[in-house]
Amino acid sequence: MVIESEMSVLRRVSQIVSSEISLDEMLGEVIGLAAQVTGCDACLVYLVEDETCEFVLRASLVPHTSDVGQLRLKMGEGVTGWVAENQAPVALAANASEDPRFKIFATLIEDTYEALLSVPLVNRGRAIGVINVHHRHEHAHTEEEISTLAFIGEQMGGAIAKSMLEMENARLAEETAEMKRQLETRKMVERAKGLLQRRYNLTEEDAYLRLRNESRRLRRPMKELAEAIILSEEMSRKP
Repeated sequence: MVIESEMSVLRRVSQIVSSEISLDEMLGEVIGLAAQVTGCDACLVYLVEDETCEFVLRASLVPHTSDVGQLRLKMGEGVTGWVAENQAPVALAANASEDPRFKIFATLIEDTYEALLSVPLVNRGRAIGVINVHHRHEHAHTEEEISTLAFIGEQMGGAIAKSMLEMENARLAEETAEMKRQLETRKMVERAKGLLQRRYNLTEEDAYLRLRNESRRLRRPMKELAEAIILSEEMSRKP
């Protein structure tokens, strides 16, 4: 029965790794697998934030709407940071919060639970996250639980890292596109300002204020008004 359950987990991990699901869906799968393997009462997943090198809470079995994306630990801080730094699991069967490495978050009910098993999510020799599973009552983690959860962390680490990279690339692409849109808008507004200056003998500041006030009055973006002014000027020049 145990072997059949382990094979089920291994098959599911293989399916997830080769799939194209989103990062949030992948983290949900990790939590589901962790619960299946350990029978835990709670599971938290932390992922590294490249800008700060901190580990940020990204998913949870028990809802933590206000904490996800906010709670963070430095490398080496708490059991989570220790597991990431040493890339080794920690299994605490009872009185987990009394472990000298433990850091308590007042908003996490999980930190009051008795047992904790923590394993790293690893990609190319680097810890990119940590999986924490909690039991309300004392729980002696079996070798099978520890090794299977560690396997999940090792295999899922690469897939999660790839998904994180894709999200970051998409974010950078959108930032680049937004910068391009802003630059185009500025160029358009500058050109329209110049036309208004010449047409009505205005200063640069007065031309800008006129364009801005008209944008507010009509509730239209300045870019649209600038385009209309430029188009009107081009039409007037046609024979």
